[in-house]
Amino acid sequence: MRIAKVIGKVVLNQWIEELVPGNYLVVRPLNRGSLAGKNAGNDETVVAWDNLGAREGDLIGLVEGREATAPFYPQKVPYCAYNGCIIDRVDFDPVFEVTE
Repeated sequence: MRIAKVIGKVVLNQWIEELVPGNYLVVRPLNRGSLAGKNAGNDETVVAWDNLGAREGDLIGLVEGREATAPFYPQKVPYCAYNGCIIDRVDFDPVFEVTE
């Protein structure tokens, strides 16, 4: 699980049966520097499935890979990332200076 910040959402204009109802969030995974308040985070963005109601600006627990399909078992779904939790607060105090 990685910590990510919600930066937007995806709106679908067509639907397929394999998609479980929920929201699709555009998220940016955070690195050590962004958790320490030194930078904006990674340049990568990920679309994550969400049924918890995360909004833009929220921090979430991003679950990726095979584990992202586990909540839907035995149904097969085309997801590679989902929101496992909404994070209220992160207390991160690195022992050494973050230069990232």
